Amino acid sequence: MLELSHLLAEELPPEPLPPQRDRVVFFQRLATLYVRYVQVFRQLEQAHNQLVHPQKRQLIRVILNGVMGRVLELKNEMVEKEFSEYHFVDDVLHALKLSPAALEIPIPHFFLSERSKEAEERKMMLMDVLAMVEDSEALDTSVDSIMTEEEAIKIIQMAERAWQGRLRAKLNKEIRFSSFDRRHRTIGSAFTELAAIRIQKVWRGYVQRKKTRIARDEELIFLGMVMDPKYQAPCSAEIAAQASEASTRIKQKKSEEAYLKAIEEILNQLRETERHDMTKTMKSQIRQWFFECRNSTGVFPDYPSQEDGGSVLIFAEKTPQQLLEEIEMKEEEEANAKSKGTEKKKDKEKKKEEDDEAGLKMMPSAFLSDLEVANKRFEDVWKNRDESENFSQMHEVELIKEEMRKVLEAEVRVQVDEEMRQELAELKLAIDKERIAKGKAKKKRGSKSGKKKKKEKDLTANRTLESLCQELVKQGLLKQAKNVWMQDFLGDFNYLGTTLRQNDVEPMPSLLDVRQVLSLYAVLPLGSQEVHEKAPLIKSILLVGPAGVGKSMLVHAVCQETGATLFDLSPYNTAGKYPGKNGLTMMLHMVFKVARLLQPTVIWIGDAEKMFYKKVPKEEQELEPRRLKKDLPKCLKLIKEEDRVLIIGATKNPQSADIKALSKMYGKIILIPRPDYGSRYVLWEKLIKKQGGKITKALDLSSLTKVTDGYTPGHMVQVINGVVSKDRIEELTKRPLTADDFVLPLAKFDPVLQREEQAIKNWYAKTPLGKRRIKAAIGKEEAPPKGKGAKKK
Repeated sequence: MLELSHLLAEELPPEPLPPQRDRVVFFQRLATLYVRYVQVFRQLEQAHNQLVHPQKRQLIRVILNGVMGRVLELKNEMVEKEFSEYHFVDDVLHALKLSPAALEIPIPHFFLSERSKEAEERKMMLMDVLAMVEDSEALDTSVDSIMTEEEAIKIIQMAERAWQGRLRAKLNKEIRFSSFDRRHRTIGSAFTELAAIRIQKVWRGYVQRKKTRIARDEELIFLGMVMDPKYQAPCSAEIAAQASEASTRIKQKKSEEAYLKAIEEILNQLRETERHDMTKTMKSQIRQWFFECRNSTGVFPDYPSQEDGGSVLIFAEKTPQQLLEEIEMKEEEEANAKSKGTEKKKDKEKKKEEDDEAGLKMMPSAFLSDLEVANKRFEDVWKNRDESENFSQMHEVELIKEEMRKVLEAEVRVQVDEEMRQELAELKLAIDKERIAKGKAKKKRGSKSGKKKKKEKDLTANRTLESLCQELVKQGLLKQAKNVWMQDFLGDFNYLGTTLRQNDVEPMPSLLDVRQVLSLYAVLPLGSQEVHEKAPLIKSILLVGPAGVGKSMLVHAVCQETGATLFDLSPYNTAGKYPGKNGLTMMLHMVFKVARLLQPTVIWIGDAEKMFYKKVPKEEQELEPRRLKKDLPKCLKLIKEEDRVLIIGATKNPQSADIKALSKMYGKIILIPRPDYGSRYVLWEKLIKKQGGKITKALDLSSLTKVTDGYTPGHMVQVINGVVSKDRIEELTKRPLTADDFVLPLAKFDPVLQREEQAIKNWYAKTPLGKRRIKAAIGKEEAPPKGKGAKKK
């Protein structure tokens, strides 16, 4: 928390910092703040995960949400200043004495463990629907499946060849034994002696080899070249740590339940003991304000509306004259809001031009003020609090009373405001002889100032959520996410990014850079409602990369990390479903209605380029891949800050699509390259071990990594699954794995050539962000001309 206090002091100085003219210096400051906030984020997530005290955890979670939001704001600002989704801050890490692993974005545990009861019930209902539909489909396919002619021929061939093989093996066995009997029938005792010698020879050789292998392993363990097998299995310390973590989860749950129960009891107690006195005090203060205003102005004041806060304005430390002036100023601002709308736009454009000429400034933050308040509360309440006697880490009753008094005060104020409005109206009628109708007319005029937006028609108002889910699951639009996590997306860091950019070479991101960016753009906003509402809104993301780099895996991992519902609106999946214009409208309405009710939600669009084809191929015209081209962007506009709905598209051939329409649909375009040397080395090592294989000296991983340049993680997974089988694992002691075992099967696949990756990179340079980066790079070399001549260029 000390580091967070230092950061807040730097970001909220008494006097604002002057604008920075040098873009490099300004970005360096942004990058430093970003790295430091990520370190605070990692520490807070760990603290929240281990704390048991419910009130501390609640406050830490508020701070954690604020820090997550600030990290996203800084990331957004870095993108705007450097015109790139990927940033390489090796120099900042070196200055702060951190490793690249320190930039890894942690996934908070409470995303899944602390969901509301209503959300948990809806998720359980969805799981039941998915299981029920899967069981019914399995029964139907077992009965109604029709075998093709080719499949039938293959089955007959397999059975015939197996029968012939068994006959051949039986015949060979009979011939072998008959010849053996004829050869050794007359030898007698000499044969038995020879057999005994051979058995002894084999057995003694086996025993000696075993002793030699044990002695060699012991020597390697003694020299520290091999780990002792007893440390490879979970040791007692690891088992104890796992048990401790499980007990911590149980304690957290129990303390949270006790805390919620105490809140309810204390609130009811305060309602019985303090509600009457609180109501009486409020009314007397409001009456006093009535007569003070009348004494100073000659008339009774207008009661503040509920939208303005009601009696909260009265209890603010202001004189009656100041309060009346504030109310009048608000009315004038509302009246002049429409006329000033166009002027404000012009003023904003002028301010932007002036700011660009003056220098670069930090964008206003939606999290810093709340973060400062929460941090101050932590320092005032918990930093120096003595809890030496609170061994069980139970809640503090006095703190609950303070919080519940505020809740009770808000409840009482609503009731008191209604009664005092009526009393004020009676006073005006009796003393000032004013008509109530005038006041009502004013209220009506005030209500007209706000335009009422047309509500979206509910085409399925008479249907339950469960029935909608069942229909979407049967149609294949609502799916179960695969059991993969962000940590399963393997790779290594890019250690030369800063050096390459200093030499004017644009580096390709590594796979871990992709994982970090998607954690920021997708996982954090979907996991936290507070972060999603205030952070820069990201409605859609497009993943661009060759086949097999892990685009689909990342979509499923985002769903698993956040507990999100997965919809599939890929062109191939929607083909032939809900035909016609009305059917398409109904499909999108159902999908987005259920997506909002079961949020967080991910809407996945595979082969996203097909939706924006420049020209539809003849073989795909029947599928109507462009049927969602017009309607889906309209639905995208309806997604608001409170809707945790994210559209993720994936494409391997973006060149075939209209780049303008594709860029307009997807706010963020993330480029996923083929794995570099470091990522391939990590992939080979970890995937082989995961499959059950062992890496020995016989397997030269470095050479295998070098030879397999251009192959994707998908290729590697398929080859490893085929090579490291159960039978092969049993033979590892006699025949260890070698590079040749993987190279030959891998040669059957076509690698991703450098020109293919360069084509995707050239396409990315034509996107809005790519164009801005190219312009910024040109601006470094040549100063752009000002005036009319610049527009012609």
